[in-house]
Amino acid sequence: MTIKQNYLAVFLFLFAFSFMIGCQPRKPSTPQEAPTGNRKSPIAISAIKHVNTYIKVVYGQPYRRDRTIFGEWEPYGEVWRTGANEATEITITNTIRMAEQTIEAGTYALFSIPNESTWTIILNNGLGQWGAFDYNQELDYVRFDVPVSILETPVEAFTIEFEEVILNTTKMILSWDVVQIEIPIRFYSSN
Repeated sequence: MTIKQNYLAVFLFLFAFSFMIGCQPRKPSTPQEAPTGNRKSPIAISAIKHVNTYIKVVYGQPYRRDRTIFGEWEPYGEVWRTGANEATEITITNTIRMAEQTIEAGTYALFSIPNESTWTIILNNGLGQWGAFDYNQELDYVRFDVPVSILETPVEAFTIEFEEVILNTTKMILSWDVVQIEIPIRFYSSN
């Protein structure tokens, strides 16, 4: 090989390598405008009604896509929007008990701080946010911790769902990748 051919080979290698690195999926470091048309992370709704109390969660539903989610894609110890796109919002029509906290009726942004063995769940009064870029801890309504369960089979799409109500109680279950958390909920409503 001539010197020219060596330089060309090195240049092509570096160009291909930088192209491959540039094509890797990355989390945006600043708020992104909501895309029009089909989203990679569609909007999902989970809801439950018991007597005169209704709880509805609206969230962006990201997919795993062969990534390790918690601890890598979503770093431990950092505030997460608990979904994708706009910050997840939860609406509660009457006072309930969530974990050990009394939660008044209202609409809140639902954030979380994932860690290996526990998550901190945050209900925040800052509505209409894109992601957690403008998250303000001073607007927190309540924070509490819940334990993490490890699943045997990974969950492809981030999912929030409610268990069937039994004796005025349910659980809001958040699952993604091999992680699941359960938030106990007690309804105060009477028949």
